[in-house]
Amino acid sequence: MKPLEKLVEFLKQNNVPFKQFHHAPVRTSEEALAQRPDFILSQGAKAIIVNAKKSSDRREFIMLVLPADKRLDSKKVRKILKCKSFSFAHESDVIRISDGVEPGGVHPFGNLFGLSVYVDNSLALNDEIIFNAGDRSVSLAMKCIDYLKVVRPKLCEFATK
Repeated sequence: MKPLEKLVEFLKQNNVPFKQFHHAPVRTSEEALAQRPDFILSQGAKAIIVNAKKSSDRREFIMLVLPADKRLDSKKVRKILKCKSFSFAHESDVIRISDGVEPGGVHPFGNLFGLSVYVDNSLALNDEIIFNAGDRSVSLAMKCIDYLKVVRPKLCEFATK
């Protein structure tokens, strides 16, 4: 099953209402905004997979989700993840972890990939969020509260302007 189909099935099984949008393929949040004019950048849920170095011999892939108008604060991320360092996951790792999704298309449901998910508090200020849905040419929009209920992420502060 393709990641988009798996996500849609997961949302339907959990009775989560959502809207689906088809558009030209996008890779960045800014490109996505141009395709989704009814939304603002801060409503975009940007999913980033990082490779956290927990100790000298242990690394862990983790998903960080933040508003598309913000970026990661490295110092806060290291503190929250309790890691010595972290790096963005390599493209090949992203594709492997996400069942074939290329960077730029990864949806923020890291739980479906077996990842721990951390969401920046500022994303929860939105009534509705929108995100790429496992395909660079498909976006889903839904209530943020519904997203938080089904993903059950750790809410914390790690984003900055």
